[in-house]
This record gives sequence, C-alpha cells and structure tokens, in this order.
Amino acid sequence: MNTYVSDLPGERLDVFLARRMPACSRSYVQRLIAEGRVLVDGARRKANYKLCGGERIACERPPAEEVAVAAEDIPLDVLYEDGDIIVVNKARGMVVHPAAGIFTGTLVNALLFHCRDLSGINGALRPGIVHRLDKDTSGVMVAAKNDMAHHFLARQIRDKEARRAYRAVVHGNIAERAGVISGDIGRHPVDRKRMAIVRTGGKPAVTHFEVLERFGAYTFVACRLETGRTHQIRVHMTSIGHPLVGDTKYTAMKHPFAIRGQALHSHTLTLTHPRTGTKMTFTAPLPADMEEILTRLRTGR
Repeated sequence: MNTYVSDLPGERLDVFLARRMPACSRSYVQRLIAEGRVLVDGARRKANYKLCGGERIACERPPAEEVAVAAEDIPLDVLYEDGDIIVVNKARGMVVHPAAGIFTGTLVNALLFHCRDLSGINGALRPGIVHRLDKDTSGVMVAAKNDMAHHFLARQIRDKEARRAYRAVVHGNIAERAGVISGDIGRHPVDRKRMAIVRTGGKPAVTHFEVLERFGAYTFVACRLETGRTHQIRVHMTSIGHPLVGDTKYTAMKHPFAIRGQALHSHTLTLTHPRTGTKMTFTAPLPADMEEILTRLRTGR
C-alpha cells in the first residue's frame, strides 16, 4: 500500500496518481480507482474527483500479473543490453505490445524470447514497455528488465530528461529552417481512431523541427519531442501543411515511393542509465525504405 499527500488543489485524482507513479499509465491508474484500490482520506472516490490539497491518498497496487504473452523467436536488432535495460532498433510494421486481438508477432513477444526478464509494472500485455512507437514507425526504443529501471526511465521521460530525436520525410517544401509546433493533442472529435489538435480535453504537446534537406515537393526533417503524445509528430506536421509521406491516416496525398507506413524513424535516444547514472545516447540508422526515398530525391529519379 503506497500513501501520498495531495499537493495541488483542484487536480483530478487520476491525474495526481499518474503524476506520482510515472511508470503507470493513466488508464492503469483509472482501473485501480474503479476497482476500489484507491482511497482518499479513507473513502472511495471517482477518477475525476477534484482534490482539495492535503488529503491522504492510499493506493493498493496488485502484484504484477504473471506474463501470459508467449515468447517468440523473432529477430531483434539489439543496439545495447545489460542487466537493467535493452535498447532495440524496432522494425517498421512491428506492433510494440499485444492489444485488441493482436497477441503474436509483437516486440514484447520478441523481447520475452530474447531476454526473459522484463519489468512487470505495466501488466501481462506490456512487460518492460516504458514508451512506445507506432506500428509503422521504426527506430530506437528502450525496454526495462526490472521495476527499478522501469520507474527510473519512466520518470526521465515524464520529466523530459530523456531526449528523443526523429527523422521524417514530409510532403511540401518547408520554408522555415526550423520551428516549434505547439498544440494540445487529443482524440479527434469525429474519428476516434485518429488524434488531432484540440481546444479542450487534450494534452499539451510540443515538437521542434529542423530542415535537413529540401527537394521541392518533399522535405527531409529532424524532429525533437518535448512531449510524447500519441501520433504527435504525425499530427503536428500535418497541422502545418506538411504531412508525412506514407501516412494514410492523416493525409490523402499520394507519393511514388515504396514504403509501407509513414516515413518516420526514431533516430536517437539519450537517457541516463538507471543504475550507473551514465548519460547514454543510442542511434539507429535510417531503414532501407527511407534511404531509398532520399536516394531517389537526391538523384531526381
């Protein structure tokens, strides 16, 4: 049983607990509240209960579920591994963790076969997963092998100490050399499978971009995240009129390139090691499909 004292009057109960337990998703916190595992001054409250400040909040977290997802012998491009973390270059087209009827072929299935020791904080379907990449986004990801590492890495991401840089090919010629895109991101009001910049109900999101190369009808850009919202780069680049090449969810614009999914790659990840305190930077080279796009654009083919 963990006990906390509320410190921000007016803050929602679920938001407070998600802030105090950065390794846990907000949906997980809401599930604990719904199951009656959270008490505010000894009383059950709903997730949207507004705290007054100074309340004692007791939270009982059930033991980590035994992982039921099958280990699968799926090739992994491992960039680094030790007893606490494993860093991989995720392939485009690979789902990160089982969900919604997908229980095989995911990164979690592959990790369970490769290292067999992953943190259990996120439950049976997402062991070790500290952050995610979209199915059709390739590149650097870190997973935690134990709960200590999971808590440490999740806090770094929450506090914006971990730095994530991406590469993307977008439609159109971006006039600016660099820029910052700000806009709260939430569910699209009509199409709930998409995200959008929203006026109310969204979460703050900030993306920095820098032009690397211009090709007239296309631009090669570097993007750096301050926040990590779902589809953040895809939504933000679309919002300024430069959607990602291949991103059929957010644009109907056509392209002549052989790529399945959006041309987005997690290029570098900088973090502090949870045990040694050493700052480490991991880099994943561009995948072959994005290299082919750039070759064609550079040669005019």
